[in-house]
Amino acid sequence: MSFDLLLKGGTLPDGSVADIAIKDGRIAAAGKSIASDAAETLDISGNLVSPPFVDPHFHMDATLSYGNPRINASGTLLEGISLWGELKPLQSEEEIERRALAYCDWAAAMGLLAIRSHVDTSDEDGLKGVRALLSVRDKVKDYITLQLVAFPQDGFYRSPAARDCTLKALDMGVDVVGGIPHFERTMADGRRSVSELCEIAAERGLMVDMHCDETDDPMSRHIEQLAYETQRLGLHGRVAGSHLTSMHSMDNYYVSKLLPLMAEAQVAAIPNPLINITLQGRHDTYPKRRGMTRVPEMLAHGIRVGFGQDCVLDPWYSLGTADMLDVAFMGLHVGQMTSPSDMQRCYAMVTSQSAAIMGLEDYGLEKGCKADLVVLDAGNTIEAVRLRAPRLFVVAGGKVIARHQADETALSVEGRPASVKRRV
Repeated sequence: MSFDLLLKGGTLPDGSVADIAIKDGRIAAAGKSIASDAAETLDISGNLVSPPFVDPHFHMDATLSYGNPRINASGTLLEGISLWGELKPLQSEEEIERRALAYCDWAAAMGLLAIRSHVDTSDEDGLKGVRALLSVRDKVKDYITLQLVAFPQDGFYRSPAARDCTLKALDMGVDVVGGIPHFERTMADGRRSVSELCEIAAERGLMVDMHCDETDDPMSRHIEQLAYETQRLGLHGRVAGSHLTSMHSMDNYYVSKLLPLMAEAQVAAIPNPLINITLQGRHDTYPKRRGMTRVPEMLAHGIRVGFGQDCVLDPWYSLGTADMLDVAFMGLHVGQMTSPSDMQRCYAMVTSQSAAIMGLEDYGLEKGCKADLVVLDAGNTIEAVRLRAPRLFVVAGGKVIARHQADETALSVEGRPASVKRRV
């Protein structure tokens, strides 16, 4: 049999060595010593070959907007939200799309081929972002899976137009139902928003991904309501709580009740290490709270956890790239997950675990899976995280779309720029 692409001698995430043969955009064979003709053969002996990186939590409508119209002087979440409110009426649909496509080029160059992006649905200004990202989703579909979340940033009830605009966004084709209960005017409104948004998802057969308890307040407990609604409506395995930073401030007794409830409802968790440790604890002197939720404890309860990037050069975060290994690296440190098995789990949290949270089909390196993968200049997953290893090759849909060079990455996606330096 003749293949389109044959990768020889790659080290898989589980440590085994295999050849991977690709035909018509799918993995046609995977195993030792595949002997066959191929249009292109890459010797990747000694290098890690992995399914692509996955970001289960991002804000693509805001990315690469840093400094416009001003900089977040306090560095807080609330000033970032206020600043985003100033930016929305100033930006055009075309500008949002341009920035998002530039970020997708960064992502493709780094082997990040699946992204779940929240998009503001608080008002008509936010719907510019919805229209822009629906266009981007279509333009990048051959090499990036872009999943969109209807996210009423200013509060589903707090913002007068948010309910109608959120429903409109779902009617337009947005994939997932989102929310922000801790930003409603009262705890009661927050609980009520969780209930209604989950009912909307159940009626439409959609997944739920809710910004939940992104606060230092130990009494912000909307994740409890989210787990309850998941049970009540039979949404098991379709719901994620993002951030969950209040859990770093809750007392241990309450958490000992909460984690089993999440596990029973199969509610996944999406911490965002870079952002959570930057935005949270801003009101603390010392001791200062870490800002990230209880990842090791969640894993011990069998809760699925995926790490997200959240922000890159936007009103909330003045740094960042599309490198999910940066995210895993920071998550490893702040979670104190330094054993070999824990470090391997951190790698899985930016690949397979996040893919499962997003419900990605045909993800992996087995025969029949989509031929999306990345080859890294590392011998194993731990080394990849330690080095934030360069990507030697990125394959999407069975085609090599990026090849690493000395100080940049050559990229061949839809005729756009030949190199990606990740500068703005």
